[in-house]
Amino acid sequence: MPGRRKRTAPQATERRAVALTARRLGPRDVLHVGSAGLRSRPVRVVLSALGIAIGIATMIAVVGISASSQAQLLQRLDALGTNMLVAKPGEGMFSGQEVKLPKDAVGMVGRIEGVEKAGASGDLQHTVRRSQMIPEAETGGIAVKAASLGLLDVLRGTTASGTWLNAANGRYPSVVLGHVAAERLGIDRPGRQVWIDDRYFTVVGILDPLPLAPEIERSALVGWESAQRLLGFDGHPTAVYERSTDASVRQVQRLLAPTIDPQNPQNVSVSDPSEVLKAKAATEGAFSTLLLGLGGIALLVGGVGVANTMIISVLERRHEIGLRRSLGATRGQIRIQFVTESLMLSGLGGIAGVALGAAATAVYASTGGLPWVVPPWAAGAGFVATLAIGSVAGLYPAVRAARQSPTLALAAA
Repeated sequence: MPGRRKRTAPQATERRAVALTARRLGPRDVLHVGSAGLRSRPVRVVLSALGIAIGIATMIAVVGISASSQAQLLQRLDALGTNMLVAKPGEGMFSGQEVKLPKDAVGMVGRIEGVEKAGASGDLQHTVRRSQMIPEAETGGIAVKAASLGLLDVLRGTTASGTWLNAANGRYPSVVLGHVAAERLGIDRPGRQVWIDDRYFTVVGILDPLPLAPEIERSALVGWESAQRLLGFDGHPTAVYERSTDASVRQVQRLLAPTIDPQNPQNVSVSDPSEVLKAKAATEGAFSTLLLGLGGIALLVGGVGVANTMIISVLERRHEIGLRRSLGATRGQIRIQFVTESLMLSGLGGIAGVALGAAATAVYASTGGLPWVVPPWAAGAGFVATLAIGSVAGLYPAVRAARQSPTLALAAA
């Protein structure tokens, strides 16, 4: 009998070693044990995920609204074109007085290689009023300008109602009102009359907005010939507008001043109206930095909420942890369980946050007439951020759960 016990002792030890070997958890097992806590406490899960969702939704909405506004500006630039330049008289180098552009400046500009079309406007020292009974000092900030027949084509403008100046009506007391000028005068359709100098002019057209030429929007435009004949216009343009091919814009910009005034090119000022919209598009997201910071703070607060939820979950589930440990679960498996639970909790909040942010951007875009743009990198980065927050938030609770003694955990339960 003693010999028999010696032969069976190694076998019993081997059987106990085999029995204590932990079984490896597969991906499906990890998801099952990780989601067990979420399924048992749905209300707490929703409230915890809400903090994450609010932070991600704020960040997605900020980026999406900024991108939508920028896309609208770029669309307007594409429609209006970035190939228009404006030449205006500058100040004399020595006299300090404003110089005049030559009368044939439009024809001279049109002969520059690469220029497709050119037009001009000339300032008049008159005011426009609804009637002669209105005091002359009340101008409403509306200027009176002479306009060449090709000006609207150069500006790529359209008429909201009525017609543009032509060879027929441009010789008579007729006027086209810019968008802002018509609003300030209270005129909403052609056929009305306005008082310029000492006579009534008939409104033949009202223009649509012209973002690249705000000075034209605030003007009453009279035909070049009628301005000379009826209003004493001297024929010198005060602004020459030109359109060139995209490839020759920079070359034309260098040649405009020497062409208009070969002797004193420094007396001609050349500008690119589209630069304003370009700068606005480039700086559209500058103000969004503050809002992104606020969204990041909300996301961190949501992460703290997830960590707090996981710590409470560990305290409430000590019996479960002790039971699993006594049945052979290793500390690594306990850590994986709670980290997975934290990741799933944060992931749910991240998915909800991306959806809410995209929906908020869609609402804002539809109400403001903007294209709906949510950059894919923003949605991806937001979701990755939630997973990072979830892993960090669940790390300490997972370590704490793994360190619990099975005997003490079962005794405390």
